[in-house]
Amino acid sequence: MPYSCKTTVIYASFVFCLLLTACGGRKTVDVSNIPVDVKVERFDKDFDLMRTKSMDQQAGVLYTKYGKFYQDFIERVLKAGSAQDTAYFGVLRQVFAGKAYLDLKHDVDAAYPNLDKQNAELTDAFRHIKYYFPKKNLPKVYAYFSGFQTQVTVGDGYFGIGLDLFLGADSRFYPALVQSFPHYISRRFTPDNITPRVVEGIAREDMFPENDEDNTLLAKMVYNGKILYFMDQTMPNVPDSTKIGYTQKQLKWCDDYQANIWGYFLEENLLYETDYQKIQKYLTEAPFTPGLGDNNESAPKLGVWTGWQIVKAYMDKHPEVTLPQLMADRNAQRILNESKYRPKNPKE
Repeated sequence: MPYSCKTTVIYASFVFCLLLTACGGRKTVDVSNIPVDVKVERFDKDFDLMRTKSMDQQAGVLYTKYGKFYQDFIERVLKAGSAQDTAYFGVLRQVFAGKAYLDLKHDVDAAYPNLDKQNAELTDAFRHIKYYFPKKNLPKVYAYFSGFQTQVTVGDGYFGIGLDLFLGADSRFYPALVQSFPHYISRRFTPDNITPRVVEGIAREDMFPENDEDNTLLAKMVYNGKILYFMDQTMPNVPDSTKIGYTQKQLKWCDDYQANIWGYFLEENLLYETDYQKIQKYLTEAPFTPGLGDNNESAPKLGVWTGWQIVKAYMDKHPEVTLPQLMADRNAQRILNESKYRPKNPKE
């Protein structure tokens, strides 16, 4: 991501037990009456009108409708120059005249004739966010395509979705982009990933940015675990594999070897390591996690997955802790201690 800017529903208590899901004891909350309805604005279609209409006139329309997003799109996504200087019109004319633009537009239009499914998913997720954080001002959501520059952007009052990086894992464009987006990343460029990436982006970049002082592996594990737990609560119907970006095989590997994973972190004295060069491989995207598993079969970013399990164990043991309280708690050591996290492999 290239840049970042920085109703309570009442239901009868007697149905509480019926609202417990089978997954980790998390409760399902009724958000149907929360007055939030998301409609993703098709900036990509409005922007394309600059190709057929007066650029100067359409730029005024875009400024009026999209405000700061239009300026950020021109300057930071397209890098076409200052939006205050119409010299960028020349760059846009070159873009619109190219076959690459028309090919990309064709595929985006084919994949997304409308965004009805995404509107419904985002509405549900945003209602959940509003349920837990009633005072949160939720962003407007805009769809664009960036020429494969950025998948999502967070700005002042908006969240942008780069549809060209959600065309489906088999898109004809992605093999040529393997240097920037290897297959283990581009396989997740699917429509089902739009809402999870929006919610994750809002959580990480807007609501709960990571504190620079939290530099131990344990602190980073718990921080990432809280983000994923936030996603659990605001997107209760999204599969765990989609939230963390694993294949089903990778998720099963983690479940099968959870005790070994935890044992490795303890035996290697990694929890309080602060050298990012040593700990980044447990936190970042990769095809697997070096040092764990045979034949490179381990799941990637095992520090993130383990942090998620710690946070879930902590919240299971502390049902009185609210989601806002959890997200505000920076004491990773206490969360670990009180989680009583002692995993065992299922076969043991």
